[in-house]
Amino acid sequence: MVETGHGTVKKTAIAVRPFFDNAVSNMGLENYGLSLYDGVKHFEQLACLEQNGVVRYLTGLNEFAPEIKLLKGEDKEARIKEIRTAVAELETELAANVLDIEDVQFWNKVKLLKPDNKEFWNRITISCGNEPLFLDPVDPYDRIKLYAIEAGGFSIVSKSFDDARSRAVPPKFYLDKQEQTVIARTEYKKMRNKALSELQKLFDKNSTKLFYVAKVVDGNSTQYRKATPNDVMYENMDLYINGEGVESNKERAAKSFLEAVGMDMETLKIKSIVRDSVFFKYIINKADGYIYHVKSGAMLGRNVSDVIEHLKNPLNEDVLIDLNKACEKYWNS
Repeated sequence: MVETGHGTVKKTAIAVRPFFDNAVSNMGLENYGLSLYDGVKHFEQLACLEQNGVVRYLTGLNEFAPEIKLLKGEDKEARIKEIRTAVAELETELAANVLDIEDVQFWNKVKLLKPDNKEFWNRITISCGNEPLFLDPVDPYDRIKLYAIEAGGFSIVSKSFDDARSRAVPPKFYLDKQEQTVIARTEYKKMRNKALSELQKLFDKNSTKLFYVAKVVDGNSTQYRKATPNDVMYENMDLYINGEGVESNKERAAKSFLEAVGMDMETLKIKSIVRDSVFFKYIINKADGYIYHVKSGAMLGRNVSDVIEHLKNPLNEDVLIDLNKACEKYWNS
């Protein structure tokens, strides 16, 4: 069903919605799919930057903005034409001011939407709460807000769901253009379903690889031995893929599982050996920041990746054989 609306009345599929990540603590609100307490709203005025006394509003409708100047050739011409067309339409609707976008004096003839018109831009604000704020592109002021959101003009509203979830500090709200949001949301579902499909394939046809994959992705790798029932590994990996294991972020969990499945058997086994060797202290970190093989005293590298590459080298086969023998003894016990 397509939601439509203007303000709080449904008429358009475009809306500003609260963004929440149930993996991030937010005073318990994340458990209820909320960003704010009921009745609370965030109000923000259109952002502006000041440099050398010159104020520049983040409108998305300024062809002199730095991000436009950085464009080259046809891309720059197309963006300028897009901006001028939008400004001309808005000037006609709001000020009955008809403009020609090819006019060399275009910006001198603009009345309301001049980049430095503080009186006008200071009136552009947004107020968001738990209920979706519907924006109708037919309404000129809503259209201005849409351009501003996509230009980063409101710090509390991200330009898309995908952009919101990629930020280190998630915003309170995001612009939902339905199709883009659905695509972003289904990315995880497709990844999760693919991971579950790969898990089923391992369970049905390759229990040996399932054993090594479980060791590589599970935080408690030493719980798995050769005698561990496949059903136990299957259940644990199913929980892991769904974000109920050591990795609570569902998307990252599904992705890391698929990455492990995509590894060749040699890499998987060596990673498994390294993980268990760290636990049983067959290899240890020393004060100089390097990892060493305890029995031989051989330096293996600074991190796990270095150790894996070291063990893959035929010249270091003796260390690999020793670690493999020690781990296999435990795995077969």
